Amino acid sequence: MTRNSRIVVFGLFTLSLFTLSLALASFALAADPAIEAAKEAAKAAAEPAKDATKKVTLASIAVRHDYPEGTAGGGLFAAARPSLRDLIERLDKAAADAKISGVVLRLREPQIGLGKADELRAAIGRLRKAGKKVYADVHSASVRDYLVASACDQVIMPESGTLMITGVEAQVMFLKGLLDKLGIQADFIQIGDFKGASEPLTRTSMSPEFRQQYETVIGDYYEHIAASIAADRKLSPDEVKKLIDHGLFTPAEALAAKLIDRVAYEDQWRDELKKELGADDLAITSDYGRKKDDLEQGGMAGMMKMMEMLMGGDKAKTSKNDKIAVVYIVGPIMTGDSAMSFLGGESVGSDTIVRALREAEKDPKVKGIVLRVDSPGGSALASDLIWREVVNTKKPLVASMGDIAASGGYYVSMGAKKIFVEPGTLTGSIGVVGGKLALGGLFAKIGITTETIKRGATAGTNSIVDPFTPAEREAWVRAMTETYRQFTTKAAAGRKMDVTKLESLAQGRVFTGRMAVANGLADSLGTLDDAVAEVKMMAGVSGDPKIEIQVLPKPKSIFEQLLGGGTVEAEARAIAPELLEAAQTAAMLKKLFAEPAVTVMPYVVRIR
Repeated sequence: MTRNSRIVVFGLFTLSLFTLSLALASFALAADPAIEAAKEAAKAAAEPAKDATKKVTLASIAVRHDYPEGTAGGGLFAAARPSLRDLIERLDKAAADAKISGVVLRLREPQIGLGKADELRAAIGRLRKAGKKVYADVHSASVRDYLVASACDQVIMPESGTLMITGVEAQVMFLKGLLDKLGIQADFIQIGDFKGASEPLTRTSMSPEFRQQYETVIGDYYEHIAASIAADRKLSPDEVKKLIDHGLFTPAEALAAKLIDRVAYEDQWRDELKKELGADDLAITSDYGRKKDDLEQGGMAGMMKMMEMLMGGDKAKTSKNDKIAVVYIVGPIMTGDSAMSFLGGESVGSDTIVRALREAEKDPKVKGIVLRVDSPGGSALASDLIWREVVNTKKPLVASMGDIAASGGYYVSMGAKKIFVEPGTLTGSIGVVGGKLALGGLFAKIGITTETIKRGATAGTNSIVDPFTPAEREAWVRAMTETYRQFTTKAAAGRKMDVTKLESLAQGRVFTGRMAVANGLADSLGTLDDAVAEVKMMAGVSGDPKIEIQVLPKPKSIFEQLLGGGTVEAEARAIAPELLEAAQTAAMLKKLFAEPAVTVMPYVVRIR
């Protein structure tokens, strides 16, 4: 090899070494940051940031009203009185809210029936199914309050609270003795041995049939309450029944009996929950989900809201989405338009409901209808007119019963394609009653005399002085018997039941929701939400998340309410609510019994 060749080879070897060195240096420079980054990540994982905090938010919802069905109860200040629908929507909103870890239900002795208690229990169940903890903050509680509380994850009471689970009681007030003293004769006729609506006026105690049916109803309520508490508190029904017999519990006794989970004041249970939830910061959002009325805002917005409410009520924004209409039948059923007094005491009119059903039927955006019924009945004529519109409705229509849907309340429901009831619903009472109060004896006692001139054997049918003559009574019985025949025949057709079998469930008998499902007068136990879901399925829109609820009939404006209101109701309600209720009942019955046939429940039965 020549000298020049050796130089070239050496040069090539040197260049190769230099190139390899550059490559190794580049790899080292590229590798070092990755290694350092990995080291930093491992260090961060091993040592979390010291300023990281865990915040847990609970929603606080107070439950303290009577929660009427529909958008709100009647009267001037209805907007300040939340409805059952409002409360359920707030609970369901919390269930879907990712920012909320749980709910504190502040139960403050709400005046609700067993049907509404079942609705709230179902909503609490949806919350828990969504993974939210539900805490019942209870100061003092009766059976209905406790039924709602026991459905929660925990029941909390302060040491000064009281728990009363004293069973179920039905109380009937009989007025015959008073009427006798006043010289007033109650002349009533009932079609159906168990149809005891007139017994408070014609007897001084329950008839054997009246007592028998209510003993059965109260017995079923008792079993339902015991079974519900037993399932919630992981006790046996027999253990719960012994606790019911004990009746009154201090918080310490309730804790020992496993009826509650915690005895603590609010500051104490807040600290305890904070530890249990592993939270550095526990926030409780007060009045979660409550709709703030524009009137509270003052200024121009408040003024515009006031004018809107006075002149025409709330004008809901028109939506292009499909809807399910919920038509509310709440209160005694009368002919004509629905009415309400100054601060409450609403009745439902057949004309109003028929218009609402027709509006829903004609609206192409309404895909189905739910009839929500909370009524003891009333006028047989009004009930029949509503029933006819129900059976003529072509769209899917189901009925959902609240606390009570009996007599006329059952009549308007029986044409639905399916009937949902709560376990605590009171229903049935398929029967007819009619009659009048004859005031001649009272007039004589106070020095009023009357003379009568009449032509026609039944001319005195509507006299407020004298009882029925034999001819008048015969005519009255004939009309009532025909009404009863129509009631039972249409009920049998609606329930696809033989008339003979239906007759065995009629005669005025009343049933709880569970009993009604068992005997075929209703189809299924379920809430209003279950009824809505059923209609969506029937209409083929159950998979559409944009389906909205349309409430009918539309609420009246304050101006319309003022025209139909009384000016002394607030004072009467504050001084003597029982007397006010009796006066409202008397006024309702006076109007009802002007008709020859009435489908109404025994009207002064209080179940508590």
